[in-house]
Amino acid sequence: MANGAKRKNDGAQGVGAALTMSDIARLANVSKPTVSRVLNGSPLVTAETRDRVLEVARANGYAVNRNAQKLRQSRANTVTVVLDFGSHRAGSIADPFIFELLAGVSEALSIRDQDLLLSPPGLSDARSFQDLYRARATDGFIVLGQGTRHALLTTLARGGLPLVVWGAVDPGGPYCAVGSDNLTGGRLAGERFLSRGAKRWLFVGNIEHAEIDLRFQGLRQAARDSGQDITIDRLPIESMAYSHTFQGAQNYIRDHEAPDAVFAFSDTAAMAVIGAFRAAGHRTPEDYALVGYNNIPPAAHFTPAITTIEQETGIAGAILVEKLMQMIDGTRPKSVMLPTRLIERET
Repeated sequence: MANGAKRKNDGAQGVGAALTMSDIARLANVSKPTVSRVLNGSPLVTAETRDRVLEVARANGYAVNRNAQKLRQSRANTVTVVLDFGSHRAGSIADPFIFELLAGVSEALSIRDQDLLLSPPGLSDARSFQDLYRARATDGFIVLGQGTRHALLTTLARGGLPLVVWGAVDPGGPYCAVGSDNLTGGRLAGERFLSRGAKRWLFVGNIEHAEIDLRFQGLRQAARDSGQDITIDRLPIESMAYSHTFQGAQNYIRDHEAPDAVFAFSDTAAMAVIGAFRAAGHRTPEDYALVGYNNIPPAAHFTPAITTIEQETGIAGAILVEKLMQMIDGTRPKSVMLPTRLIERET
């Protein structure tokens, strides 16, 4: 029993004989603390000793029990990624843009040898965030999408939780945010419509989301600055799901005068609008101009190819991780606004 208890405390699990750190130390002719330093990547061990210990460990099927190891360390070496489940019907997220961001974050964490914990939908109030953090299950949080959670995120940030958010950037805001220049994105869409001579614009999106509201404000700014008689109608969308947007667009075209320009909150929403309007005989680009947002890969291959606002998602994941790591290390990183640009295509 004593030996069994000792093997558990070593925090190791092996193949067959279940070797411990003590076993590896004996076989490599080094001390147990030296083995521990090697397995934890300590720079205090010579390259020759490190190579010998690792060779013995591999040859004997030794594997570190990471959960036990984390309990002995001051950090969990785990980052929790929180998705905006609340903005999607029945918690179902299908927008490729979110998964592009998630892939970028995952790659950046992998380079740093950090684990990624994808949060469950139930992580929705301050207490659940705080409990997860205080249990040392995570070192911090990356929130992909503010949604309508500004108050919650503010509470968490002021409570001292390491937190970085993908969303609308407010330089004086209470938490560190990384996001695109949404105001400029909206203005670029408006300028596109003006170049097409459009006068009756429709904005599709829920402006209770800070990012989406900035896009709407940019669109209005372009209309005001033009000095032309532009009307802008708005189609609120409660859920970001494709089916919900399609139904909303279908109802709109049935009950309202057809617009000659549409600015959708995402490329996925733009595809839903195209489908709903096409069923009613209203087609783009023949009858109206259309601009989406995000420049997801399918937008270029859709029929017709969608004009869109591109966000720098290729570097977003690395920046989100870098900002969070700075925060975990005790600094106060500044928010970052990434550039946007219009990608002109058929619509």
